Amino acid sequence: MDLLNAIVALSNFVIVPAVAYGAQLALGALGVTLIYGILRFSNFAHGDTMAFGTLVTILFTWWFQSMGITLGVLPTALLAIPFGIAGTALLVLATDRVVYRFYRRKKAKPVMLVIVSIGVMFVYNGLTRVILGPDDRNFADGERFIINARDFREMTGLEEGLAIRTTQGITVITAVLVVALLFWFLNRTRTGKSMRAYSDNEDLALLSGISPEKVERVTWLIVAALITVAGVLYGLDKSYKPFTYFQLLLPIFAAAIVGGLGSPIGAIVGGFVIAFSEVAITYAWKKVLEYAMPQALEPDGLVQLLSTDYKFAVSFMILLVVLIFRPTGLFRGKSV
Repeated sequence: MDLLNAIVALSNFVIVPAVAYGAQLALGALGVTLIYGILRFSNFAHGDTMAFGTLVTILFTWWFQSMGITLGVLPTALLAIPFGIAGTALLVLATDRVVYRFYRRKKAKPVMLVIVSIGVMFVYNGLTRVILGPDDRNFADGERFIINARDFREMTGLEEGLAIRTTQGITVITAVLVVALLFWFLNRTRTGKSMRAYSDNEDLALLSGISPEKVERVTWLIVAALITVAGVLYGLDKSYKPFTYFQLLLPIFAAAIVGGLGSPIGAIVGGFVIAFSEVAITYAWKKVLEYAMPQALEPDGLVQLLSTDYKFAVSFMILLVVLIFRPTGLFRGKSV
């Protein structure tokens, strides 16, 4: 019985949160790896673009709620996501036309585009703060739990209760659908194959008649969709705060680099590696160990390697190790 309680506690505080968080990071990392693989630079405005897409979704969510339009047990934000994607797509396409395209036409070095993207990041950050302010915004509605701890304890008779939030379930299901659609697009459609060819060999793709403008435009549209969905799922699962999305830039980049920049599969795996590492290292294991170990060996302290305040430091440490020992990542993507 104690072993079952240990498994439930582990699921409740490590496995379920890490799976949901990993799915959110994976979607964000897919956006990073597409930009790096096709547009040839690291976009440091990624996190704040995600914040903007979530902001637009929140505004439409509040509008729907004010009119009494909801999805019942599901969050109303799911109805607003297409509008968030459209708003983000307009923003990134406009930015690309006004800013990034100029440097691409001049054949600027990737480091120049990185510096430019940092400037764009500050502009986006200021824009989101002006529109919605710097404070936490909760926009989740609908049924809160798929299963709550009290009902689980009553059903199983265990001392420990398992709680799975609706937003966590929606995150995993949505991420699976989005990733499946993305891989179908990249592998089965003519445009997707053109994007892969352009990523593998730009000169050969141009000689084959592939339009670089079309590839660049479609890439930004896909990235807008990915990061808006990721941002909304993160905001529903936690809460919305512009600075938090700025901080998410580190674990998202770490996920993309750990998996292998330019490798979509690597981005997904990297997202879960970072998520499980952050959650496991900052979790206090005392409760699980009390269930799993004999009473004589039960720990006195929290058995917590790092405080949750240092969660993002875990991403940074993993990123440093990968850059030193395997810069191409787990799936041998492009070296950083």
